[in-house]
Amino acid sequence: MSTGTLPVLDLAPELVQAAQVSKAWPFEEARRIVERLKRQGRPDGPVLFETGYGPSGLPHIGTFGEVARTTMVRNAFRLLTEDKIPTRLLCFSDDLDGLRKVPTNVPNQEMMQAFIGKPLTRVPDPFSNEYPSFGAANNARLRAFLDGFGFAYEFASATDYYTSGRFDHALLRMLEVYDEVMEIILPTLGPDRRATYSPFLPISPTTGVVLQVPMVDRNVEKGTITYIDPDTNERVEVPVTGGAVKCQWKADWAMRWFALGVDYEMSGKDLIDSVKLSTRICRALGGEPPESFTYEHFLAENGEKISKSKGNGLTIEQWLTYADNDSLALYMYSKPKTAKRLSFEVIPRTVDEYFGFVDAYPRQPVEQQLGNPAWHIHSGHPPAEASPIPFAMLLNLVSVSDATDKGVLWAYISRYMPHLTAATHEKLDRLAGYAIRYFNDVLKSGKHYVVPEGAIREALIALDAALAELPAGSTADEIQTIVFDIGRQYFPDPNKKGPDGNPPGVSLDWFRGLYQVLLGQDQGPRFGSFVAIYGIPETRDRIAKALKGELAAA
Repeated sequence: MSTGTLPVLDLAPELVQAAQVSKAWPFEEARRIVERLKRQGRPDGPVLFETGYGPSGLPHIGTFGEVARTTMVRNAFRLLTEDKIPTRLLCFSDDLDGLRKVPTNVPNQEMMQAFIGKPLTRVPDPFSNEYPSFGAANNARLRAFLDGFGFAYEFASATDYYTSGRFDHALLRMLEVYDEVMEIILPTLGPDRRATYSPFLPISPTTGVVLQVPMVDRNVEKGTITYIDPDTNERVEVPVTGGAVKCQWKADWAMRWFALGVDYEMSGKDLIDSVKLSTRICRALGGEPPESFTYEHFLAENGEKISKSKGNGLTIEQWLTYADNDSLALYMYSKPKTAKRLSFEVIPRTVDEYFGFVDAYPRQPVEQQLGNPAWHIHSGHPPAEASPIPFAMLLNLVSVSDATDKGVLWAYISRYMPHLTAATHEKLDRLAGYAIRYFNDVLKSGKHYVVPEGAIREALIALDAALAELPAGSTADEIQTIVFDIGRQYFPDPNKKGPDGNPPGVSLDWFRGLYQVLLGQDQGPRFGSFVAIYGIPETRDRIAKALKGELAAA
């Protein structure tokens, strides 16, 4: 089942040439695939990219990350090879796995409890009668999830592949090298698990449960295995083909690589040992394992590993409540081998970093464009314009205006930049909506205004007087000069230089004080730009309230 359309890439010769030496990680990965094709003697491909999905739960932010990153490598490969080699991206659902436990976030818990151990595609849909099984319901959610982001991929179901016979030749080969597979896996298991382990998991023809039982016999010529039924103590002989069995996890992964000829697959750091074992099993089967890429997992705000069961991480729904998926794609692109905190505070910074990359793209030479995340996020076609106003600035406008409606923000924006409207700048309009939600949901409760005393109070009085002297329509740079001059007077830093190249410069205490007193936070935007958008009269009014202690008392 295919969905989505591959974007048309710009294959200009200078871009193709730059791709050969680009140090952007997707191009480095793509060159490994090119070397693989040369090594295997199949320069014309095709190339199969794969991502795996466990449909016992709903799609999540990691699902997006794996497909987005793999797509970035796929597009890099396409440019590198002038799009002359066919590529496929297979999103594979392990939906023949047995239901190990009932997820806490689904209805009809008691009903599902009766299906523990049965394949996910034989567990009824707990949500509705719309789908024939729990696995099918979650597969549909996965496809809708991926389709919503416009990914070009093919969907594959383990149940379909096992029962249709597409894996039969690989399963028979697994039976032939059974002893080699056991020699690879058994040393990694504890005594109890070792006693029951088999790479094959029979699906009981009577109960439908996926059984974890040892094999008492196997017949390579007949293509069968024999086990003792745990309920009846009788010997049961079943074929390894046609969906009568499925493979254990590591053996299953290796079997899939071998059967499908997977060329490239990513996985998280927690699966490093699994990759190593599956690699050895794949070679025992006679195949060459795919080129692999290990990415780091995200960390919660306190630095611990994110756990779905703990609910201690940011969800994709939460991210997309406060920002577009372009910024989420940037977060996935950046330093994939580095553990990063995934918390609410990273959203505004990532949004503005994204627009910074979009803004820089047209001015860059081609070699820098291929290293710009915007090329990878937008498949070589970044937007023509970035946001004219940073997200951080919009957040501060919400803070000082108490806006609950985008119209309030647009009143400030239109006064500062009359050529901007919600109709002509839809992305900025969406950003305004995100800013209102983010401030009210995330930032508002953490605001703490400081009552100005001492030097900061004197400096604010001087700033108010200086702003009063500025003519209407003063530019952000003109206002920033005033702010800097006053800071140099009241908060000099002899170790820094001023605009004239001579000391003193301005201590950060001045800007920190401005933000703490007027915005209720330790950091903020370039102050001259903020005043230009918010308005000189409005800023003076805010200074007056701060001096009276009204902001801190509110």
